[in-house]
Parts: sequence; structure tokens; C-alpha cells
Amino acid sequence: MGSGCADGSRRGLPRRAFVGVLGLGLAACAAPPSGGGSATETSAPAAPSLPPIPAAVPGRSVTVFSGPPDGSRIALTVDDGTCADCVAGYVDFAQRSGIHLTLSPNGTYAHEWEPHATTLAPLVAAGQVQVMNHTFSHPKLTTLPDAGVRAELARNEDWVQRVFGITTRPYYRPPYGVHDERVDGIAAAEGWTRSVLWNGSYSDSTTITPEFLMSQAEKYLTPGRIVLGHANHPTVLGLFDRIADLIRQRGLSPVTLDEMFGTSRATGTA
Repeated sequence: MGSGCADGSRRGLPRRAFVGVLGLGLAACAAPPSGGGSATETSAPAAPSLPPIPAAVPGRSVTVFSGPPDGSRIALTVDDGTCADCVAGYVDFAQRSGIHLTLSPNGTYAHEWEPHATTLAPLVAAGQVQVMNHTFSHPKLTTLPDAGVRAELARNEDWVQRVFGITTRPYYRPPYGVHDERVDGIAAAEGWTRSVLWNGSYSDSTTITPEFLMSQAEKYLTPGRIVLGHANHPTVLGLFDRIADLIRQRGLSPVTLDEMFGTSRATGTA
């Protein structure tokens, strides 16, 4: 069994509450026992801190589906989260590999995501993992009235702020990639000024074979891609190391959307 300090970091606290607990836990774990320890011992480095949640900044809507084709950057994005093991697998992949990811979770799958909030907290704070808005319940936004579009985005934003302590603005991904000028205008007026699509995919929104998923990875893991994956089906669970190897072999640099386009969670804008 682990120590009390290690156990305390795994209790699934809401993200914003966890920040304070993390700081106290690090201090308690780092302190030498009374009367012991040498003057040369140092405490653990402070955990990265999150910026304050910024106010929404309305603007003009821009559809984003690719990054700069030159260089080596590639953005790996992960949608939904219907499969608890898949969510856990992606979280473990990010933690052990150091690969940068942009997650697009739906709050309706909170049961699958929230147990990993404490593990993701330092990765989010360090900028290795970004979270963008994918709506709360994954509807086709074009079928909703204006108020329904706003509610889906706002409810998911509230959930992300509570669990991960960060804003999703200015990025949102319309479910199924279905959007129009009206939907984008509503989103942009609330600060989601970048509608994110993709130009590469593992094609794993449904159950596929490992061989097919890897064929898609080999096709689309190239510079300038925004690659779409899903945390919905277990096929990907046995392929993380192969995907990482392919990325290394091709000299690619996985980045978040913030890193690809020069945006910031501190401001929620470009």
C-alpha cells in the first residue's frame, strides 16, 4: 500500500479544490521528520499553478482544421469518453510518454473523466494537456435553437472549469463536425471563436480493428495535422506504444492547439 500522501492524491477531488490540497500534501510529504534530515536536503519542486479563469472574449469565428504544414508539429486530439478504460488509457499515455494532447471531453461522461482529475491536474497546469469544449451531451448543434447551443457550450465549460480548473475558450469542436454560420456565431459571441475540425483521423468513432487504426495512423501522422481520436472503443488501448514509436520515427512534435496556434489558457484568446 502507498503512503498517506500518495493516497490523498487519488481521491477524485474537484479540480479547483484539489489545487489547495495538492500544495498542502506536497509540503507535508517534503518536510523532514522532527529532529532528522540534513541541511542539504531539498523539498520537492512546487507544482505548476493554474492561471485565473479569464472572462469570455467575444470575437469573429474562424474554422480551424489544420496546422502549419511546415516543421514537425502535429496536434493529437481526443474526443468524447464513453469508455472508462479508454479514458484511463489516454491519461496514462500522456503521463508516461510526455506526449502533448488536446482533450475534448463531454461532461455527460463525467463518471469516466473525473476519477483522473488529480492525475491530469499537473499536466494541465504545465500545458502538456489542453481541454477544449465539445459540448456537454454531444448533440448536433445545428438542430438546436440558439439558447440550446449556448447551454450546451456553457454547461460543458462550467464542468471543465470545476473539474480541470481551466477554460476551454477559444476552442470548441462541434459534435460530428456539424456546424454552420449560425452555430459558429453563437459560439463566437460567447468566446469560442475557433471551431475546430480535423484533417486526419484514426477513424475510431466506431469499433475497428487494430490493423485499420494503425493504417490510419500511418496515413495521417504527418506534419500540420490535427488528428482526431476517440476515447470510446478499446482498440486503441494496445496501440499507444506503436503510435508513440511512429511519432518518434517520423520526428514529429506533438503539441496542443495552444502551442500550435499561439493561444493561451491564461486569456482564453489568441
